[in-house]
Amino acid sequence: MIACNQCGKCCIKYSNGGLSASKSEIENWEINRPDIYRYVGDGKIWMHPDTGKQIELCPWLRKLPDQEKYTCDIYYDRPDDCKLYPATIEEMVKDGCEMLEKQDLANPKQAQLTLDIIMADDRSSYG
Repeated sequence: MIACNQCGKCCIKYSNGGLSASKSEIENWEINRPDIYRYVGDGKIWMHPDTGKQIELCPWLRKLPDQEKYTCDIYYDRPDDCKLYPATIEEMVKDGCEMLEKQDLANPKQAQLTLDIIMADDRSSYG
């Protein structure tokens, strides 16, 4: 498995209503990050502040100029759904994740163990 190359596939795929945020995340944004909170509506995230409709692409995703890479403007305050992705090899395969290599596909159980090690720090604060 290779390191994330910032292809943006996961961010693009889950932008349009595929993510959620907990009540505590939303409350934190309301108090500490009103710029993010503007995009919350009816407990759902990435809603247009003026129309209340779901935004097709995450408002915080930025394509780097002249590259096929993306960054996140709210990386440290992003939803837990984003922090915990990817969770499974199956999910990565379904999403076309570019971290996967041929040997990962040939041995998904070993690949899952590798993924669990890679994601251990991100997951440690979630029990």
